[in-house]
Amino acid sequence: MTNSKLLFSLLLAGSVGTVSAQSLKDARAAIEAENYGKAKTILQQLVTKQPKNGDNYFYLGQVYLVNDRADSAAAIFNQGLTNDPKATINNVGLGYVDLLKKDKANAESKFALATAKLGKKDYEPLLEIGRAYINTPEPDYAKALEYLTQAKAKNTKDIAIPLALGDAYRGLREGSLAYTSYGDAMDIDQNSVKAKVGQAIIVRGAQAYDEAVTQLEAITAETPTYAPTYRELAETYYQWSKMPGTTDEKYVELNKKGVEQYKKYLEVAGDNTLEAKIRYADFLVYSRQYDELKTVSEELAKNPSVDPKIYRYLGYIAFQKSKDYPKALEYLNQMFSKMEKDRVIPLDYMYLGMAQIAANSPKPAAPAAGADSTATDSTATVAAPVLTPENTANIQKGIADIKKAIDGDKELLGEVAELAFAKYQEQELQTAASLFELVGQYKDNPTYLYDANYYAGEAYFQIGSKEEAASKNEEGAIVDQAQKDKAIATLNKAIGFLNVIETTDNKEAQDKYLVNALYYKAFSALTADNLESPKGDFVPMFQKLIDTINQRGSQEKNKSYLVDAYTYIGLYHYMKQDVAKAKQNLQKVLELDPTNEGAKAYMDAMK
Repeated sequence: MTNSKLLFSLLLAGSVGTVSAQSLKDARAAIEAENYGKAKTILQQLVTKQPKNGDNYFYLGQVYLVNDRADSAAAIFNQGLTNDPKATINNVGLGYVDLLKKDKANAESKFALATAKLGKKDYEPLLEIGRAYINTPEPDYAKALEYLTQAKAKNTKDIAIPLALGDAYRGLREGSLAYTSYGDAMDIDQNSVKAKVGQAIIVRGAQAYDEAVTQLEAITAETPTYAPTYRELAETYYQWSKMPGTTDEKYVELNKKGVEQYKKYLEVAGDNTLEAKIRYADFLVYSRQYDELKTVSEELAKNPSVDPKIYRYLGYIAFQKSKDYPKALEYLNQMFSKMEKDRVIPLDYMYLGMAQIAANSPKPAAPAAGADSTATDSTATVAAPVLTPENTANIQKGIADIKKAIDGDKELLGEVAELAFAKYQEQELQTAASLFELVGQYKDNPTYLYDANYYAGEAYFQIGSKEEAASKNEEGAIVDQAQKDKAIATLNKAIGFLNVIETTDNKEAQDKYLVNALYYKAFSALTADNLESPKGDFVPMFQKLIDTINQRGSQEKNKSYLVDAYTYIGLYHYMKQDVAKAKQNLQKVLELDPTNEGAKAYMDAMK
């Protein structure tokens, strides 16, 4: 998605050129109104009619940047330098492209060329360099201030300078200085809508979203023809929806309002080009509005040669709406093969990884013939999920892609956790477990750490239980030792994740998960054991479960867990011919559940 801050980098810096000023003025007015389609048409005509005017190339390149076409913009800037070597402002454009590619050294050398021979009143390159540092994906607001301060020293009348200073101070979270700078802009032009919008965005930066919406709506009422305000409203609703604690209903409501404002923005801007629709699709991607994205994608898919982003949208839709994971993988691979590397966003890696995992993960295993479909016993006989070496390799590739996504944008960690839980609920257990395992690696983020470890443990327990059941025949005898060994490895993996809950001193995590974690940990050890000649590793685990429940006074709530724990401890001692301990534990079962036929039978056998 084109960085929203880019949209503000295009306001005029004052008169950069004088030839055919009216036509260039029209182009810049279209840019200010964010009708980039109109601006592009005017500037392409200017470049054709006035090929020796380098300023035309600079602004045309800026339009390409808005449309996320950095390589095309660079080609335009180079044409400007070739045709008009004196128009060194095109070096600023090339430097900005370098910043987009995260090549700061080359960017600085280009900026040096652009400013090497400035006259006393030449300030435009300084202004544009300042904007470049503000609008790059990795902003350097302090560096921006250096250039903008120099520009201000040369010109105090161009409103673009205090506006850019306001943006830089806002980026530095210097709210009062930002507000003052926007006020300086209004001293130059009291009707500056951009300055008023800037002040409203300061409020948004303080996460006072309701107040920011109120201010922006007041601006739209006062100046309904200024399109960027509607885009900022859309952005405000989107950011508001990301606030921690936002309910699902509120999230949907806020993003629905954001979509409505973005549609209004396109309507007021009057830009009906495919590029505008692609920018709208970008907004839908970031605000996760997949129903609307599906509609837009179907229209854009009629022009697949326009931009490889189309494959991004189709891939996301195939994953989210159709759940056609192989198709999603196909679309995303097409996008990666056609799109320049610097245009790929972290979210692309996340969906590529998710599609890899989902397309290669075994679906929920169906019960074996004759099995009770209503049974809830985790050891019930089920068909073993098939996971080939190729599947495993692809899943690991998917995990690596998702890790690359999270490392590029830590905010995606929460989304990966949500997707993991969704897959868990859909009983795509291998997918869920792999994702929870990945999320659990980020130990510096306690928000998801304990959830991830608990659910990874529980998911691997379920997978291991099914693997263990598949190693037996109908009489319960082991007929596939390799499958049994695989189950033991999976169950031990479950124990490892559940240990995180048992050993943490995080009270909230223990209150939420400890009892369940101890139960699944003990049951994992039980399932992994050879019950014909048990080692009994599960016994102290079940005892820890009993002690914890009793200490917490939650016996009634966890009665079924206590029954299981006492039962399996009692049976272990029964098999080891320790009658006293067997009776002691089975008597506890009968105290909790007097009608328990199994406990009664064993007690009778020991009389």
